[in-house]
Amino acid sequence: MEWSNVTWFLTALGAVVVLITRVRLGGTVVDGTGHGAGRHGYSAILLRLHTIVGVVTLIGWVVALITGQRGIALIVLAGWWALTVVGLLLLARWLPSGGKHSEDAQSDSWGSGAGLSVLGHVGMLLGVCYFTFVAVTDRL
Repeated sequence: MEWSNVTWFLTALGAVVVLITRVRLGGTVVDGTGHGAGRHGYSAILLRLHTIVGVVTLIGWVVALITGQRGIALIVLAGWWALTVVGLLLLARWLPSGGKHSEDAQSDSWGSGAGLSVLGHVGMLLGVCYFTFVAVTDRL
């Protein structure tokens, strides 16, 4: 197995997840809260944090891959894990609520339901587990 090919491919997919999350939710922020697809709103700060951490992490990770520096990769792993946690928090907007005044799930033009979000963010979790394996075992 060629580790670098898989690593570069998953890095590109990580960039796509960050970009699509920003595009999908970026236009729905009003007065600091988002009311896009899902059952609940989300904080504009959470979306901004996801985008900033994502861009900085991607840049750092690409530098680590190009230079082959394990130290940089280990530091950037913290960014990958933070990005994954923030993404999963954004994904939580799809969780059903059983309250008496709860609203039905909202959909958008990206698809019905949470399928795309689940695919992206659970895939990101698996990818970050792989990145951790690659960095810790020095297979950059």
